[in-house]
Amino acid sequence: MIENKETIDEFLARHATDVEEAVRKAAAAEIMPRFRRLAAHEVEQKTAPHDLVTDADRKAELYLTEVLAALLPGSVVVGEEAVHANPVSYEAIQGDAPVWIVDPVDGTRQFVHGDPGFCTLVALAQGGVLRASWTYAAVPDRMATAVRGQGAFLDGERLRSGSPEPGRDLRVATSHPDYTTDDEKRALLGLRTEGVAPRPCGSAGLEYLAVARGESDATAFSWEAAWDHAAGILLVEEAGGTHLTRAGEPFRITGHNALPFTAARDEATARRVAELLRAQ
Repeated sequence: MIENKETIDEFLARHATDVEEAVRKAAAAEIMPRFRRLAAHEVEQKTAPHDLVTDADRKAELYLTEVLAALLPGSVVVGEEAVHANPVSYEAIQGDAPVWIVDPVDGTRQFVHGDPGFCTLVALAQGGVLRASWTYAAVPDRMATAVRGQGAFLDGERLRSGSPEPGRDLRVATSHPDYTTDDEKRALLGLRTEGVAPRPCGSAGLEYLAVARGESDATAFSWEAAWDHAAGILLVEEAGGTHLTRAGEPFRITGHNALPFTAARDEATARRVAELLRAQ
């Protein structure tokens, strides 16, 4: 456990691997045993037909909430399912205490359909600043990690996002139409132009990982729920990329962003995507 007066940096130096172990154990105990084995009563609709929750989501989040809160006394946990049950709990992201931001199954729709394109996301922030993140794709058993100022890694190998190849269309993962307002749809139409190849996104966490690896050039997302973006935003930053809102400002996990926003492999790509989102 964290010592009194221990800084976040000191905590991460001693316990980052413990967080990684907790994420792996949550997936092994609560998620993977249900993958492609979900019974009808283990899947429920939340706000709409595309917004699903399963027993894997709930139980993995409970597991992580207990372990992470104990690992860092004085911290709070903001998990997707807990916030759905009690929206006020989301406000902890704006507080002074260290906060764990948890998405137990990012890509629940894929998980429900037996598609391996899902992951578990955990980020640690304080005062609105992201300090560390963990992105775990359980099916291929791949773990991406980032600590502010120390780089991004995938299974221990350094990630470098690089820059898009000159002359090639930008590969941009965009919000699914189900998640966009009419105004956001108009903004995203700006990406339907020469030199850009937009496509609907899958799991947000895996899309960020693709940007950090240089396999995709950018994202263009229209919602700001921190559990979907916190881990990936830091991963992209530490791999050498950046992020901008439609207003040309960095994305804030505390909210009130001008949407849509982009995370991209490099600053030039981020600026180009942000300008296209403003063009409509």
